[in-house]
Amino acid sequence: MSSKKMVNSVEGCADDALAGLVASNPDLQLLQGHRVALRSDLDTLKGRVALLSGGGSGHEPAHAGFIGKGMLTGVIAGSVFASPPVGSILAAIRAVAQAGTVGTLLIVKNYTGDRLNFGLAMEQAKAEGISVEMVIVEDDSAFTVLKKAGRRGLCGTVLIHKVAGALAEEGMGLEEITKRVSVIAKTMGTLGVSLSSCSVPGATHTFELAADEIELGLGIHGEAGVRRIKIAPVDQIVTLMLDHMTNTSNIFHVPVRSGSSVVLIVNNLGGLSFLELGIIADAAIRLLEGRGVKVARALVGTFMSALEMPGVSLTLMLVDEPVLKLIDAETTAKAWPHMAKVSVTGRKRIRAAPTEPPEAPEATAAGGVTSKQMALVLDRICTTLIGLEEHLNALDRAAGDGDCGSTHSRAAKAIQGWLKEGPSLTSPAQVLSRLSVLLLERMGGSSGALYGLFLTAAAQPLKAKTDLPTWSAAMDAGLESMQKYGKAAPGDRTMLDSLWAAAQEFQAWKSPGASLLPVLTKAVKEW
Repeated sequence: MSSKKMVNSVEGCADDALAGLVASNPDLQLLQGHRVALRSDLDTLKGRVALLSGGGSGHEPAHAGFIGKGMLTGVIAGSVFASPPVGSILAAIRAVAQAGTVGTLLIVKNYTGDRLNFGLAMEQAKAEGISVEMVIVEDDSAFTVLKKAGRRGLCGTVLIHKVAGALAEEGMGLEEITKRVSVIAKTMGTLGVSLSSCSVPGATHTFELAADEIELGLGIHGEAGVRRIKIAPVDQIVTLMLDHMTNTSNIFHVPVRSGSSVVLIVNNLGGLSFLELGIIADAAIRLLEGRGVKVARALVGTFMSALEMPGVSLTLMLVDEPVLKLIDAETTAKAWPHMAKVSVTGRKRIRAAPTEPPEAPEATAAGGVTSKQMALVLDRICTTLIGLEEHLNALDRAAGDGDCGSTHSRAAKAIQGWLKEGPSLTSPAQVLSRLSVLLLERMGGSSGALYGLFLTAAAQPLKAKTDLPTWSAAMDAGLESMQKYGKAAPGDRTMLDSLWAAAQEFQAWKSPGASLLPVLTKAVKEW
């Protein structure tokens, strides 16, 4: 059974995708009769070298997302995972030549179909008198021994787009750009890993993995990798990837060692969440720096995908200041990220936490309530909540997600841990404020936030006085805050209802001569 895709038709999906990119980007145009996208300001490139790239569709944003000033002049797209036809490649070469460019560099990933079709188009263009050269990008570090077909072209190709585009923008000639780019292309490597394969529109997944397996060293066309490993924490997976990429016994290793300076790409192969990508980026940067490697720039995002493949590739390119200058050069390409032109390594990443405001003198508890008594009451409440954990969970399962008891037990344990530190509990305002912080940090969920709001607001009136009318006012303030941010009202069948019932009884404390325990006892019953 084929996988589900949001397309108009399997046959027309590549055309529709490219048309959508051009429709939403005024800087791009389609070449009539061909699946080719070009810069809309092509006529401004007279006297400069044009850069063309391409390959099968399904790798978006590569390659058309990298068309723009300072990167590619145009892109020829094939069907999904299929090399573009020779006729379209030749048409693109002719189009840029007729616009007045002084030569064309073809940047091609190392796949047999791409080499053949781009190569044939280049030879035909040369026969017409057009100046054309080609650079084959081979950055795959998966295979440890020499293969006749060489290394596959992967996400490192994007860095070659950037470097070549910057050189062309400087006005460098075709021959010199070709030489410079060919040398730089040999200083990088890429390795991918995925949780599962992808599926071409109209087809099923290209390979299957067990629930506890991941694929190492796979390509960008759904082809299987070089090794299957058990799922593990990200730090272990990234360590394995870096070890594989930099192992000197691997013929295709990247010669990265302590003291090296690199550009890192953490590339989403299509189906990973941003959360996962951030975790992988943190691990990659941290582990590289732990090996003494300077991460000069880090690109994190989707640059060369494999449809919806839930995986990631890491690219390492050795750089010096001249190459870094080319990476940092301005570009209008939509898919190139806006990066700070400063080194990732060596930057201070943590800002000191703000200092706590000085504690102002506050009213202490009246009526002989001591710190020890307050601690006993809080501890008894917490012990009761912990004992009710399973009962509250069972009640919650009937109406919610079944974690009410666990949430309150977690909060109670946090409060008991704080009580063991022997805090001063003579100031009710300070006690409520500290409890609000504990619940916000340790309880979690909407309950922690609501209790935190309630206690923070309730603490404010008690800073000045702690008589019974003020305790009633504190309850009112807490409830008002909960309603303001939680948007619940009495009668909505939320936690507010029981608190509201108690607060109505506390109004009696505002009357002259009111006593503590009778009102409190009645409030507990109403609660």
